[in-house]
Amino acid sequence: MPTFPLVTHQSPDQVVAWQQGVAISLNKFLGDVAHLAAVLPAGGHMLNLCSDRYHFSVGLASAIVSGKISLLPPTITPETLRQLQAFSADVFCLHDSDHGAAELHQLRYPVMPQSYPATLEIPQIDSQQPAAILFTSGSSGTPLPHPKSWGSLVRNVRAQAERLGLLGGAARTIVGTVPPQHMYGLESTVLLALQSGHALSSAHPFYPADICSAIEAAPMPRVLVSTPVHLKSLLEAELDMPAVEMILSATAPLSAQLAKAVEMRFNAPLLEIYGSTETGQIATRRPTQTPEWQLFPGLRLTRQGERMWASGGHVEIAAALNDVIETTTDNRFLLHGRMADLVNIAGKRSSLSSLNHQLNAIPGVLDGAFYMPEETSHDHVTRLSACVVAPVLSRQALIAALRKRIDPVFLPRPLLFVTALPRNSTGKLPREALRMLIENSRLETSASDHPA
Repeated sequence: MPTFPLVTHQSPDQVVAWQQGVAISLNKFLGDVAHLAAVLPAGGHMLNLCSDRYHFSVGLASAIVSGKISLLPPTITPETLRQLQAFSADVFCLHDSDHGAAELHQLRYPVMPQSYPATLEIPQIDSQQPAAILFTSGSSGTPLPHPKSWGSLVRNVRAQAERLGLLGGAARTIVGTVPPQHMYGLESTVLLALQSGHALSSAHPFYPADICSAIEAAPMPRVLVSTPVHLKSLLEAELDMPAVEMILSATAPLSAQLAKAVEMRFNAPLLEIYGSTETGQIATRRPTQTPEWQLFPGLRLTRQGERMWASGGHVEIAAALNDVIETTTDNRFLLHGRMADLVNIAGKRSSLSSLNHQLNAIPGVLDGAFYMPEETSHDHVTRLSACVVAPVLSRQALIAALRKRIDPVFLPRPLLFVTALPRNSTGKLPREALRMLIENSRLETSASDHPA
């Protein structure tokens, strides 16, 4: 069976990570991995909740060398933990804060030795070994597991490194605003560094000032791995941007307008990544130069009915994509929104992503999203709702601006003004969270209109 190394760094002194300004060498990383592996509980599945990206990486690697599988759900709630226990009775939790999963057997990330005496060998891992299981939300609310072998993960990020020009040359420091538990964060902030000889930053900044500080603290040259929400907030904060060599973006569509503004502010190229939990990353584009996406080598798209399927390359099992895709060549395509994103009201069609783009392009709108409720009757015309963060705009002004941009049939009823949208740590806006926000806002409005 072919094997892949746990890490591709060559010299024992080569830097694998930066943690609060301290360089972590390859030998220290391998020693920490072995030290943690020796104290892991007997269970075969590990929930890795470490927020420090270096701690997460050591936890991931120690599980791999111990033959354990890391479970990486998109969110952590009491219901998620119950479902993980139902999925695996032997699951335990590795954490590095006071907020671990109390419902599970827990192991706090240990205090590590300062140094290790000998030069340690890099473990070679069977390419077929199960390394992680990531989860997506099923239609029934039960998370759906998507197993990833070590070989598929390595081939994935090595194809990414080659596409981005990150193989060889100077060692970069990769700074991420996305959590490592997310597929994009796992690939681009952890495995990309470990499998292409670069160093990861242990920081997990969220707010603009913290992002700038994390970049500034990382040695140059730097790569910023982020999302449209974080990038937009960075621009609006109007802070001095530290130098970066490249910016990566994923998790949500990125408008050409925002991409251009980010490139101008950072004076660096911005590349967008397309993928999913099911497939991993499969394509990239530079939105300021082309709307087309280019597949990674060896991958192919095949249409079956209305759905497009991805296969080949690192995608071990053909997977259906949830987007409306138009192929332009054998290895290039255009995206036209998500299939679940499409709306049809009174015979007129649009997409939620298109409507959201028009809403967020209105001056004075800080954030906003449309919501399409479930149809309750074939005889009833379903109306869109929307939540918006726009403290300087009146309802009348916002509706008037929307009328200039979208067909009147898509005007939201109701249009709710809120202080913030319930986005998660990757900037995504879960449909259920948006539904609850709308329902709660409606109840509060109703109560204020009819005081006791």
